[in-house]
Amino acid sequence: MQTRKKYIFLAFLASWLLLFLFGGDQLRRFALFSARKAEAPRSWPRWTDRSLLRSFAEPEELQRDGDPAPLSPRERRAAWLSAHRSSRCRMESCFDLSRCERNGFKVFTYPQERGQPVSDTYSKILSSIERSRYHTARPEEACLFILSADTLDRDRLSQHYVRDLEGKIRSSPLWNGGRNHLIFNLYSGTWPGYGGELGFDPGLAILARASSDSRTFRPGFDVSIPLIPREHPQRGGHRGGLARVPPKRRFLLAFKGKRYLTGVGSGTRNALRHIHNGHDIVSLTTCRHGKDWHRHKDTRCDRDNADYERFDYQELLHNSTFCIVPRGRRLGSFRFLEALQAACIPVLLSDGWELPFAEAIDWGKAAVVGSERLLLQIPSAVRCIRPERVLALQQQTQFLWDAYFSSVDKIVHTTLEIIRDRLEPFRSRSRRLWNALPGGLLVLPEFSTHLGDFPFYYLQHGYSPSKKFTAFIRAVSQAGSLSQPLLRLIQAVSGSQYCAQIVVLWSCEKPPPPSGKWPQSSVPMKIIQGRRKLSDRFFPFGAIQTDAVLSLDEDTSLSTSEVDFAFSVWLSFPERIVGFPTRSHFWDAERGRWGCTSRRTNEVSMVLSAAAFYHRYYHSLFTEHLPAGLRELPACQDVLLNALVAAVTKLPPLKVTQRKQHEEGAARRAGCGDEGAAGIPPGPPPAPAGARGTEGGRRLGQGRDCLNQLENWFGYMPLVPSRLRLDPVLFKDQVSVLRKKYPSLERP
Repeated sequence: MQTRKKYIFLAFLASWLLLFLFGGDQLRRFALFSARKAEAPRSWPRWTDRSLLRSFAEPEELQRDGDPAPLSPRERRAAWLSAHRSSRCRMESCFDLSRCERNGFKVFTYPQERGQPVSDTYSKILSSIERSRYHTARPEEACLFILSADTLDRDRLSQHYVRDLEGKIRSSPLWNGGRNHLIFNLYSGTWPGYGGELGFDPGLAILARASSDSRTFRPGFDVSIPLIPREHPQRGGHRGGLARVPPKRRFLLAFKGKRYLTGVGSGTRNALRHIHNGHDIVSLTTCRHGKDWHRHKDTRCDRDNADYERFDYQELLHNSTFCIVPRGRRLGSFRFLEALQAACIPVLLSDGWELPFAEAIDWGKAAVVGSERLLLQIPSAVRCIRPERVLALQQQTQFLWDAYFSSVDKIVHTTLEIIRDRLEPFRSRSRRLWNALPGGLLVLPEFSTHLGDFPFYYLQHGYSPSKKFTAFIRAVSQAGSLSQPLLRLIQAVSGSQYCAQIVVLWSCEKPPPPSGKWPQSSVPMKIIQGRRKLSDRFFPFGAIQTDAVLSLDEDTSLSTSEVDFAFSVWLSFPERIVGFPTRSHFWDAERGRWGCTSRRTNEVSMVLSAAAFYHRYYHSLFTEHLPAGLRELPACQDVLLNALVAAVTKLPPLKVTQRKQHEEGAARRAGCGDEGAAGIPPGPPPAPAGARGTEGGRRLGQGRDCLNQLENWFGYMPLVPSRLRLDPVLFKDQVSVLRKKYPSLERP
């Protein structure tokens, strides 16, 4: 036992001797280092001393005399304290909700300073806000404020970097520490770290930024947006790339892009070559970017560059089922939006990236979120996805692209709507509304938050509209008395078994006749005094209680059978406009503009509100979604309603059988003349008959202007043509009239 203790003691003593002999020097250095006072940091070698440091940076990235100096320790500490102070910001703690309670959700943009540089993208963002329904020119009414100074590019080495932004912001009397402000940012940080610093203190402002890091992102307060390319359209946007269903694509998985030899983001992109097989998986990288790439290229560069040129990027994008979207120098990438548009399912490899609008969008339905550490498992993972699931992912990419990302307008408006939903959580859109057609921008929470109240969710979720309709008759007679056509119309409509009530919109200068002079009907009738505006017809009056609205003019001639048949058709297509008088639009190549015609052609793209069924939700959407200047255009309301419904549903209206035509009067109301369309030469114009001819020509010009202004506002022409007409069963067949459900439709 004593011998055993002796050996243990000797071993312990020997280990201490070895530690003293081989590690003593390091211990002495450590003690000396800890005992010394902190010295001034060693200055970075001058770039002229090339023998001291091998440069891996581009010449324009290197710090030169006159470039902005790095932040001082005091400035870094102030920035850290500011970020830490606002890191727990929520709408309840860092946002003045009382401003929004007084005047509603209004947005004010700072006035532009003379000589202040603004990038093209930020100019588009400001224009989108000024075009939105929330914009106000009075700061005292505003709930949210937007800076006029360009905050998109906060890279100190960029030519778009705005200097002394801190002083410009703090000098504004509206700043208030950033409270109730929204700051847009696409690029933050600079070489070599590309961190999240902005170069100024945002205070309590909401940050709408691309490449948001989940570690610094404030959920429920900040908004993550995508990287917006400089050439991204202001409105409209290009259509998605899902041309056929199911799509047949050559490649399963693809990537083509830059490879960084060093620095942030180089690890993931350098490893992409390991999954390339040259058959159904194509992963191509190049180090040929920057002016000094020859000095830093490795042994793989020449071979990679040769393979890189074998494939066209757009062709590869549109012929691949999955597209790898790795991080770049920052977390976000332009490739993300490119993949969405091409219906190439994004495979995201950017750990910590807060995905755009993730608060509202369920990205699990449109993308594959991978891990940078598990790159080699991506091919086997995407091969396991079933074909029906692949098709669902592709279709969702097209929906998200069209609804939220195809234009700067949609990106900005989505940002504003997300913030607005936070202010009224009891009346906000659910994630189901955000992630299903037609999308959150076209679903107004002030109308309802229940899916069964909207016309486009009936088929998807098993809801159905009410089995009654409201007849909404617009009276504009200047005589101030009840005309015979109006009396006959009330009698015919009230005879329908589906009519719940009749609402008359009295838009005359003289007051309506007393109740005793109105005809007796079997359904309730209510008279509403109009506001004498052109858009009154589509105002969401509270008197309309049914889902279906039958819009009528006072001189419309319809029978009860026509009304019953049209309503039965609408019950099968409640998201569309169903009616009788129709018009069609066409492109006039000689004049370079849109036109419309009332001639009978094989195509129909508009159903006039003189006799049409539609859902009452479109009254709210017409009033709230469209700008006031567009709503009040003369002879434009019918065209606007049809365009709005087509933009929501992507479907044309439906024409049904009519017993009588509504020729001249309906044509004047729509602002469409008898111009030739689709290769049909225009006929000789009718001889003017006094004021009527002058008025008809004026309305014709207004109708053409309406179509072109409508295209400018939407960014594209939303009207959809159709060659379909719905008739009753056995209509015009050589059988007994007694066997037909609507025999009166065939009578002259």
